Amino acid sequence: MQLSRQVAWRVSKMGAQFGRFAQESEKSLIEGVNHVSDQQNPSQAEPQIKVLPKKRIVRKLAVGQEVQGRVKRLTDFGAFIDIGVGTDALMHVSEMSQRRIKSPKDVLKVGQEVTAWIKKLDKAHNRISLTMLPPGTRTIRDLEVGEVLTGTVTRITNYGAFVDIGVGYDGMVHVKEMAYGYVKHPSDMVQEGQEVQVEVIKVNRRRGQIDLSMKNLLPEPEPEAPEEPMEADEPEMDLEAEEEKVLSPFELALLKAQEKRNKRKEKKRKKKSWFEEDEEDEIIRRTLELAEGD
Repeated sequence: MQLSRQVAWRVSKMGAQFGRFAQESEKSLIEGVNHVSDQQNPSQAEPQIKVLPKKRIVRKLAVGQEVQGRVKRLTDFGAFIDIGVGTDALMHVSEMSQRRIKSPKDVLKVGQEVTAWIKKLDKAHNRISLTMLPPGTRTIRDLEVGEVLTGTVTRITNYGAFVDIGVGYDGMVHVKEMAYGYVKHPSDMVQEGQEVQVEVIKVNRRRGQIDLSMKNLLPEPEPEAPEEPMEADEPEMDLEAEEEKVLSPFELALLKAQEKRNKRKEKKRKKKSWFEEDEEDEIIRRTLELAEGD
């Protein structure tokens, strides 16, 4: 009887131990299956790689650095681009081209791969500004009045010439700004494809208009000295000829009378008869003969 109780106690003890072993085995089995499942589905697994803080990533970037990215979102003022640093960078619409763009959609689309350069970094707030213009590229915003540039003539019109100065917009040299003197036509001064040196005299950034001058870079002509009036040489008097030309008061009076008669004769030619004219001529002729005889 006592032996039967001992056997029963040992059997129950072994059953309890076996139950705990079974529970622990089941738990291990479940954990093993989950581990295998996690490896087969990485998207459902907990991340095992420690992600660096964004501040540390942004601090590794530098202004002017070239980056590759993908357009994630477009707005009215620009585009947000993923460059793989944990925070999206902003590219303003003015940084997408040298020329003025109405909408970012005219240049980019979502998902497009782009090459850009870092323009600004705000490491304190983890902000990144990008540009699609390579370093050293100039725009109309960079121009200053009085700046001297070298450009290429692209087009000639009747009123001036257009010059490419490398800012996305051609500047215009008016015909009056080509030289100090009179220029009949711009083609008399420049030809298409010719390199010219110009000065910026006016910039309208909103309209994309640039006024240039070639004249301002030329030496100013010296003012012409006024011509001194030439002294007239006094004519030598021929005394003999003067003596021959001297007329008496009576002769002068007759000459004046003859001049007056000729004027009246032109006006009243049709009103006078031939007889009256011949009689008057005869009187004057005789009077002159009498004066010569005296």
